[in-house]
Amino acid sequence: MSKDTRAITVGIDGSRAGLDAADWAAREAQRRHLALRLLQAGPDPASPPDGEPSGVTLDRAAVQLAYAHPALDIMARRTDTPAVPALLAAAAESEALALGSRGFSDVAGFPVGSVARAVASRAERPVVLVRAGELPEDERVPVDEATPPAHAPYLPVVLGLDLLHPADSLIGYAFDAAAIRAAPLHVVHAWTLPPPSGYAVGTRTLDDTAGLEDANRRSLSVILQPWRHKFPETPVLEEVAYGLAGHHLLKASIQAGLLVLGRATSGPGLGRVAHFVIHHCACPVAVVPHD
Repeated sequence: MSKDTRAITVGIDGSRAGLDAADWAAREAQRRHLALRLLQAGPDPASPPDGEPSGVTLDRAAVQLAYAHPALDIMARRTDTPAVPALLAAAAESEALALGSRGFSDVAGFPVGSVARAVASRAERPVVLVRAGELPEDERVPVDEATPPAHAPYLPVVLGLDLLHPADSLIGYAFDAAAIRAAPLHVVHAWTLPPPSGYAVGTRTLDDTAGLEDANRRSLSVILQPWRHKFPETPVLEEVAYGLAGHHLLKASIQAGLLVLGRATSGPGLGRVAHFVIHHCACPVAVVPHD
């Protein structure tokens, strides 16, 4: 691995969302005791509508983050390499890559741009998409005025898990994210009835459905058992829900500080569920590649 692997990298594009992603990445680097790398890529653009000229933004971000996190190792770099290949290369040499969204549209969530979509679809390492307006207190349990926000417990980490592809890298990332936050892990598996092979249409019974749900619950428990042993101090909530995965994940993410999804590297890119969730989820979304 590269010497830069033990770092969180964040893409800076001059937008407010990019700065919010940088702030999230700094907190994540501090939690994980990693360095922080700020990367601005592509030809030097004109000032964006919601930001400053690129060089000013990069320098200002580095200074502000160094002031807020004085113990953090921060390095800022600009490259004329186009954004997508530059970010993909940086991701390959980092523990994770953080990218910002462009802000809210009429529908709450991520209006993910082409660069973020392309990078999340192809990166070798986890890519975390951070919505515009994300604040430090958004990842913590609301507290009364007498409690400093930085002392509040973290909200749960949510993991969306396909029982047919329970990749260790995906599960490990989610457990690790929960552990470093001392937060609960909420694992969600959504299922629907398979096509009626061997059944006459309309002949399935409630017992059939209940049996399938019980089988999914048992499978999920078996998959998570070794991880529970590896992370004994992390509370785990297992949820098996009937219906569309995207809807159940969005529901769980309302009370979450981070949502973790997998992306099969053998596939064409972001799957249908991931594509839906990252466009509508209000908390940061980590897309973790796996075999």
